Amino acid sequence: MKHNITDIFFDLDHTLWDFDKNSGLTFGIIFKKNDVAIDFELFSKAYQPINLKYWKLYGSEKVSKANLRYGRLKDTFDVLNIKVSDEIIHQLSKDYIDYLTTHNHVFEGTIEILEYLKPKYKLHIITNGFEEVQQSKLEKAKIAHYFDTITNSEMVGVKKPNPKMFHHALALANIKKENGIMIGDNFEADVQGALNIGLDAICFNYHKVVLEDHIKSINHLLELKNYL
Repeated sequence: MKHNITDIFFDLDHTLWDFDKNSGLTFGIIFKKNDVAIDFELFSKAYQPINLKYWKLYGSEKVSKANLRYGRLKDTFDVLNIKVSDEIIHQLSKDYIDYLTTHNHVFEGTIEILEYLKPKYKLHIITNGFEEVQQSKLEKAKIAHYFDTITNSEMVGVKKPNPKMFHHALALANIKKENGIMIGDNFEADVQGALNIGLDAICFNYHKVVLEDHIKSINHLLELKNYL
């Protein structure tokens, strides 16, 4: 790893904040609250790829935030052939955001690696997540104090992998791209997006995808010690 790295940029969801675990626990609460009787394992299996599809569409500006929140639920219920009224779907969509930070599990090694990195580097967040939720996640997970800046897609007006996201983050951190590195789980949004502007990157290969040999990757957050 280059010795001129001074600043590290992290994605939040699926990288530090255990989105799948926290999301699953949230659905358990809101299904009960709204009297939706459904096998959660069955729902989760159908929901996860649909949710990823909608986030990709959202990232490429093809759906709005409102359409993402509604569509991922509506499509999942349709795939499962379960009839749920639009009124309930809209209520579930609202409740999901309201309750999402009720649970704030982070990935194994998160606190240890942040404690390891913080004395050596300035740490930052670059996230496509909804602005009103992301700060709450950081605070309730008790990791907000590790980060000097937070770049959110809603403040920039575009989403990763748009170069504007990374340039905004670099400007906010007041550094050159040669002095930073991006760490995230999404190859297209986080890794390729960073590399496209000349910002180095490490893939947290949470999704266990096959990567080209030249891409730096880790399977556990503590493996960052091998690079940084």
